[in-house]
Amino acid sequence: MSRLKIHENKSNFIRDGKPFFYLADTIWSAFTNVTIEEWEFYLEKRKMQGYNVLQINTLPQWDRCVADTGIYPFASEDGQKFDFSKYNQDYYERAKKMCQMAVDKGFELALVVLWLNYVPGTWGSRMLDMNIMPKEYVKKYTDKVISEFDQFEPIYVVSGDTDFDTDDAIEYYQIALDELCKKSPSTLKTLHIKRGYDIIPEEFLDKIDFYMYQSGHNAMEQRMAYMLPQQISEKYPKKPIVNAEPCYEQMGYSRMQYGRFGVKEIRQAAWSSILSGACAGVTYGAHGIWNWHRINSPKNSVLGEGFDSPNPWQEALQFEGAWDYGFLKYLLEENRVEELIPCQELLENASEEIRIAKTKEGNYFIYVPYSTQVVIRESLKGYEIKAIDLQTRQIVYVTPDYRENKTFLKMLPISHDIVYIMKKKMTDIKREE
Repeated sequence: MSRLKIHENKSNFIRDGKPFFYLADTIWSAFTNVTIEEWEFYLEKRKMQGYNVLQINTLPQWDRCVADTGIYPFASEDGQKFDFSKYNQDYYERAKKMCQMAVDKGFELALVVLWLNYVPGTWGSRMLDMNIMPKEYVKKYTDKVISEFDQFEPIYVVSGDTDFDTDDAIEYYQIALDELCKKSPSTLKTLHIKRGYDIIPEEFLDKIDFYMYQSGHNAMEQRMAYMLPQQISEKYPKKPIVNAEPCYEQMGYSRMQYGRFGVKEIRQAAWSSILSGACAGVTYGAHGIWNWHRINSPKNSVLGEGFDSPNPWQEALQFEGAWDYGFLKYLLEENRVEELIPCQELLENASEEIRIAKTKEGNYFIYVPYSTQVVIRESLKGYEIKAIDLQTRQIVYVTPDYRENKTFLKMLPISHDIVYIMKKKMTDIKREE
């Protein structure tokens, strides 16, 4: 049986009977690009930062750095075009060694079975069609993934960055998902879908265990971080929701727009997600880690849509935002938070960018991107209120005003984004009991 399970509240995960906040790093191209020595260093770093899940593509990532290790799952003359009829077992032995190293350090594995460029009728295969997998190999390849990786009890991410706008795409992924359900019934399954997308085919709904969405790298559409979990919650049966690809740190803006995502923008994506219904977890990404860029790579060395040049992996691994995501997980664990229930209706005349959610115990979290007065349509007398400057992690003890049965949080002298934590005082909890 898989160690990772769905909480009975259908909003979160549990592992070994304890709440588990899914904090992942995207390292899609690990199996093709990372050496064993580099992998050991990487795992140590992310373990220290609090990460507990690694999202990896079982197939060569189409937009990885071309300066890879030269080992592929199928026969190939150039590392780009593959012969799906001939497996390279050395690739799988090496990948399993990397998986074992990760599992030994306590990581869960989220392994993508079919990234979109291998599937006909997706936006990715229309851009790059050299490696569309023949349909007769889909079941065979899924069986190969199960036979090689099921020992690690991974999360199977059936699709990668995909849409389901064609019958071909739905058929391919249905073949893979049905085979996973048949041959690996105890592992968790999900779908990684494209940016800004919330379409999940009806025939998949009963077979996946939780939802992934992608708020992505379009600078003009970062509201997707909070809009998509709301839409998914309204459209589909209740299951845990994870933002599996928010904007990556130092990724260039898409749509040919000049600029890069910084620490404040990636923090906002994470907090906006978890306070809007995606409280099961969130995924960090660093531009240079997901595609494993090397300092000695040739010019124009990134395949696919590169979103401007990445940093070498050694530099990308040191980005400050990775610690911010670890700090988010720390705050939730220290406050024993499991489910977070969005309650935007409590905010009066507030920007949609300000997000609020409550716990089942009646405590509140509010994310404020820029310091301003916040008015809550409830009197929270009897609550201890703290504000944390998310850049400096300094703590402000807040004294609110109460009038007209409302709580007024005055603007604070903080120049960065803020999270408010509002907890019932212990004397009030005992009084209620």
